[in-house]
Amino acid sequence: MTKTGLKIGFIGLGVMGAPMAGHLLAAGHELFVQTRSKVPQPLVDGGAEVCANARGVAERAEIVFLMLPDTPDVEQVLFGEYGVAAGLSRGKAVVDCSSIDPIATRGFASRIAELGCDYVDAPVSGGEVGAKAASLSIMCGGTEAAFGRVQPLLALMGKNITHVGAVGDGQVCKVANQIIVGLNIAAVAEALVFASKAGADPARVRQALMGGFASSRVLEVHGERMIKRTFNPGFRIALHQKDLNLALQGARSIGAALPQTAIAAQLMQSCTALGLAQADHSALVQALENMAQHPVAR
Repeated sequence: MTKTGLKIGFIGLGVMGAPMAGHLLAAGHELFVQTRSKVPQPLVDGGAEVCANARGVAERAEIVFLMLPDTPDVEQVLFGEYGVAAGLSRGKAVVDCSSIDPIATRGFASRIAELGCDYVDAPVSGGEVGAKAASLSIMCGGTEAAFGRVQPLLALMGKNITHVGAVGDGQVCKVANQIIVGLNIAAVAEALVFASKAGADPARVRQALMGGFASSRVLEVHGERMIKRTFNPGFRIALHQKDLNLALQGARSIGAALPQTAIAAQLMQSCTALGLAQADHSALVQALENMAQHPVAR
């Protein structure tokens, strides 16, 4: 099939990156990809060209997307040997969908701008389910012109796409998102542990709460995971813990106090100590179950 769309690069084809890249490919864009592990076969079968390194992706693509685990990963892919920066030419663009440090993001963007290229930080929320359904929330930082340039591509991967402000503001928004989600998970977990240990059926308690003011997407999806014990990762504890650490680091730098965020981060650290770092973040409930010596569901 002849591609008639843009030449798009995508680096980082994990649980969320692979379906995101797939939506770009399905829309008719020419896709150049690179990832640490094996490129998913559906992307190859769909016509994606596998590149040897990030520089190769940047040389071939007009716009390069990144979907990587952490700040050092983004820095290495951008500026390491055979990195994206080495393959960029004036007029191209980088869109970072990773969730990383806002301050580092601003530094990365400045270095890319010196090459005559646009930079948009566009972290996403919605997990594996949202990535597959192209229903992600995407929080963007960058100039109006840069955002306008990449917005049609982001619309192929998400539904709630917001230009928050300047470069780095998308990452600030994502950190705020992770604070809210983390505290919601902790609240739902505490409520279900309490209900179960008090002798009530946690499944029925959850169903009753779904009809009231306590209802939330976390109660709906993650509460069910806690009861059914389905902790295969949609979003790993290790990654959410990283995001909460970004929140706490940022709070120190601006002189803010985030006491509930600190507690949620410690609960996730407890899960890591229990060997659950690679489990879904709904497995945070197991830290509370361990303290209560009582599982939500038996």
